[in-house]
Amino acid sequence: MVEESRTGERADPPPGAEAPAAVPAREPADEPERGGPAEPGAPGGSRARAVRAWHAGRLDPWLLAAVFCAGYAAVSVTRWRRWENRSWDLGIFEQVISSYARLEAPVSDLKGPGFPILGDHFSPVTALIAPFYRLFPGPVTLLVAQAALFALAVVPVTRAAAHLLGRARGAAVGAAFGLSWGIQRAVDFDFHEIAFAVPLIAFALEAVLRERWRAALCWALPLLLVKEDLGLTAAAIACVVALRAGPADPRTARRALAVAAVCVVGCALTLTVVIPSFNAGGEYDYWSKLGESGAEGGGGPFGALFTGAEEKLRTLLWILVPTTGLLALRSPLLLVALPTMGWRFVSQDPHYWSTDWHYSAVLMPVLALALTDAVARGRSSSRPWLRGYAHHLPAAVLAAALALSTALPAADLTRAETYRAGPLAAAGERVMAAVPDGAEVAANVRPIAHLTQRCRVFWIGGSGDLVPDWIAYYDPGHTAESLTAYAARLYPQGPRWTVAAQESGFFVLRAEGA
Repeated sequence: MVEESRTGERADPPPGAEAPAAVPAREPADEPERGGPAEPGAPGGSRARAVRAWHAGRLDPWLLAAVFCAGYAAVSVTRWRRWENRSWDLGIFEQVISSYARLEAPVSDLKGPGFPILGDHFSPVTALIAPFYRLFPGPVTLLVAQAALFALAVVPVTRAAAHLLGRARGAAVGAAFGLSWGIQRAVDFDFHEIAFAVPLIAFALEAVLRERWRAALCWALPLLLVKEDLGLTAAAIACVVALRAGPADPRTARRALAVAAVCVVGCALTLTVVIPSFNAGGEYDYWSKLGESGAEGGGGPFGALFTGAEEKLRTLLWILVPTTGLLALRSPLLLVALPTMGWRFVSQDPHYWSTDWHYSAVLMPVLALALTDAVARGRSSSRPWLRGYAHHLPAAVLAAALALSTALPAADLTRAETYRAGPLAAAGERVMAAVPDGAEVAANVRPIAHLTQRCRVFWIGGSGDLVPDWIAYYDPGHTAESLTAYAARLYPQGPRWTVAAQESGFFVLRAEGA
């Protein structure tokens, strides 16, 4: 007899292998279709081929992860070399991680002189990068670390999909996840702490699909240390564990519900006690972004749901259609996406609603593994059309990811100019060389991540009563005269400003006497 998998499908032995008369019960991961070694009694040549295939299958997730790690690092590092940074976040996190590396309290002067970053977002997990930053100081260390973390998530996604769907479809799902638009947008957005959340969620949901309940809960709990809202995501994972384990294992279900309660309480304490205790204003600054009064649709979170409805619907379709073909709606794992979608859609900040930036990255492992679960269920459906749809969907999702990548950051890797710094970067280097090491400098977006390693950098106009000695600025629309006048308005009690260097829209201003 041939053993059946947990999905109800028959797991046939490899070509040439003879099924034994009786096979002891074992985990599906040991079945030949799932990449296990050959059955006893198989001919020698077939057995050797099956063993080689099994070992190759075990390497697939790691090989995919290595390829994506190189690709992600290439996208973000080459953009940094071209001076095309899109945000101040890379500079903020470099200041924070540099503080950790010096065994000091984590502060970011870009948020304000000596600003304790735990009063902004609760992300102590970023301290894990500090040892690497100590060895290799600079923003590139953060970008490579992020690339490695995103790529690491490919391993559990591919492994879980191969376990349930077979090696080829598992590789297709893993590759589609690695190319997913949410991950690519996050890679294109400098550095952000959610890079730690993506693999944690992926490993937790892999454990759910393999019915390793304790492992799933253990992977979910560290999300409390990644970002304050992710405690709700951890609670959602625990609820899915309770839902899946409950009928057969009530004790595990009760334990999972207890973990969910701990996560909710931890999230609440972080938002109402921990962050306000570090914040000079004694509050969580981002409450104001949730359903601001006076906005379209009325005040409060409920009214905010009606703001930007068209863009929110478009984002929802992007989340569900190209990544899962809507089939993920059949999986309870999709419940894990609800907390993130909830806070984004009740906000009045349009950045949260869209498909840009990094906000959808934490949804991608949820979608990939919900798709895997739904395909496994669909292949054993009594409806022929659903079986056929589920059978072909992994390949279709990979094809969609490849097609969409032509308009996403991965496409830049096919262009020669991506790997050249270019004249704008060369001009930036020459102009910023006028700022001495250790200087106090106010800057806007482009110069920031090229100065934080060697200077104390503030956001221009955001240093309070502290007047910097230098200003580093990029804006081709400014002239030397207009920029010095702008600096005088920003720092009315400060010194007279003179232009120390300028070229191609880059400016360095020096305070008189500096």
